[in-house]
Amino acid sequence: MVRVTTNPPLGTPNYIDLGIPDVERAKRFYGDLFGWSFQDLGPDAMGYQGVMVDGQMIAGLAEVSAEDTGGRHWWNLYFSTDDADATLKKITDAGGEVVQPAGDVFEHGRMAMVKDPSGAQFGLWQGKDMPGSGIVNEPGSFAWEELYTRDTARVTPFYQAVFDLRPERIDAGPGMEYYALNRPDGRPVGGIARGDRDIPMWLVYFEVEDTDQAVRRVQDGGGELLDGPAETPHGRIANVRDPFGVEFRVIHSTGQ
Repeated sequence: MVRVTTNPPLGTPNYIDLGIPDVERAKRFYGDLFGWSFQDLGPDAMGYQGVMVDGQMIAGLAEVSAEDTGGRHWWNLYFSTDDADATLKKITDAGGEVVQPAGDVFEHGRMAMVKDPSGAQFGLWQGKDMPGSGIVNEPGSFAWEELYTRDTARVTPFYQAVFDLRPERIDAGPGMEYYALNRPDGRPVGGIARGDRDIPMWLVYFEVEDTDQAVRRVQDGGGELLDGPAETPHGRIANVRDPFGVEFRVIHSTGQ
């Protein structure tokens, strides 16, 4: 497994969590889907549940009412930083918005929530004792992420200014506008796609051993298949929703 023991470079997606109105139901759904186990982090964490794979925390679940989110729920994606406060200044200077200022999460790290200029929300995670997701790019963990927005012209320079993620136009087919976001070392860490969604959002991909089987588990658990499964150059992909309407994707990556 790909284990993460140190803070990834600036701008690398390094953690995910989900605010949901019924944590127990979410635990059943995602536990059956991905084989996750869960760890209650105690009363000081206000019921926050650590999502565990092979003894490593890879994500989190928190109880959040529909009233607090306007009836919408989504997987929050966090980006690595060594200085959350300095990165917040870059975000506002580049036209973004601070939703939740930087604050310490016990001894684990420092986090903040923000929006990019198109309104897509994401987080910052400055790891201390916990660098972020302990396992990535393996079955049951997140493996890729894409931003869907109508305003690619504003957000591509934003992510470069804030994280030095360099946009590279990719041929994704007729009528498609798609950019890979590459770190300075050349590694792609995410993508930006032009899409006609009412609300811009980061969409998380989870690695699975069998995409078709994962789709069946989604449906058996009360979720919904939106599109696929389909073969792509990167693997077999399906677009799904959980029982709360949270959209995400499952992929069996090429070479896995």
